[in-house]
Amino acid sequence: MTKALAEDPRFNGPKKILILGATSSIAIAVMRKLARPSCHLFLVGRNKTKLVATAQDLATRGAGQVDICVLDLDDTKAHAHMLASAAERLGSIDMAFLAHGVLGEQDQAQAAYPAAEAILHTNFMSPVSLITWLANYFEAKGSGVLAVISSVAGDRGRKSNYVYGSSKAALNVFLDGVRNRVDRHGVHVLTIKPGFVATPMTAHIPKNKLFATPQKVAAGILKAIEYRRDVVYVPWFWWPIMTIIKLVPERIFKGLNL
Repeated sequence: MTKALAEDPRFNGPKKILILGATSSIAIAVMRKLARPSCHLFLVGRNKTKLVATAQDLATRGAGQVDICVLDLDDTKAHAHMLASAAERLGSIDMAFLAHGVLGEQDQAQAAYPAAEAILHTNFMSPVSLITWLANYFEAKGSGVLAVISSVAGDRGRKSNYVYGSSKAALNVFLDGVRNRVDRHGVHVLTIKPGFVATPMTAHIPKNKLFATPQKVAAGILKAIEYRRDVVYVPWFWWPIMTIIKLVPERIFKGLNL
C-alpha cells in the first residue's frame, strides 16, 4: 500500500493476516505498517518471548487483535494443524506472509552435506509445505494474497553463498509454478527479492550503500501487494544489478570473486 493508503482509516487492504516467521525484522516492519483496529494478525515463530513482545508492540500501535503461535517452522509435520488453527482463529485468511529463513554458513555447507541440507530445508522444503497448504486454501476460497520472501541471491549462483542462493532459486521456480496455477483463481502470489538488508541475519557483513533498512523493504513489499506485482526487487535498484549479473557469460562469470 502507498503511504497515503497505509494511513487511510478506510483501509481496504488485507485485514486477516497470517505472518510466518513473525519475529524477523522485515516481518515486524511490514506488520507495523498494517497495524490498525480493523486488522487481525496471527503471528507464528519459534521464540515465545520475542513473539509476545512483538504482539504487544503491534497492539500498542493500534492492531485490532493479535494472536500468537509458538512453532519452529522447520517442523513440517506440524504445519497443517497450525495453518488450520490460524484459519479458524482468523475466521478467514486474507493474506499469508512468509518471512522465515536462514542465511547459513557457506563454508560449513560446502564442507559437509548436513549443513547444506539444513539450509535447504529451512529455506525451501519448509516453505514448500506451507505454500502448498496455503495455495490450496486460497484457490478453494477464490481469493487471497500469498507473499513470500526470497532473495536476489537466487538469481545466480555465486561462490560466496551458492547453497543459500540455491535454496532461494528453487523457491523462486516453485512460486512461479504456483502463480501460474492459482492466479486464474483470484490468488495473488508475490515473490519478494530483497538485496542486502540491515537485519540481525546480516549483522556480520560489513555495511555499504547497497544495504536497505527493513522499513524501506516493507514499504516496497506493501506497494507490490497493492499493485498485484508478481515479482518485486527491493529496493528497486537490485533489478538492474541482477539483470547485469545474469547476463555475464559463464566463461567470464566463473572467474569472478562474488
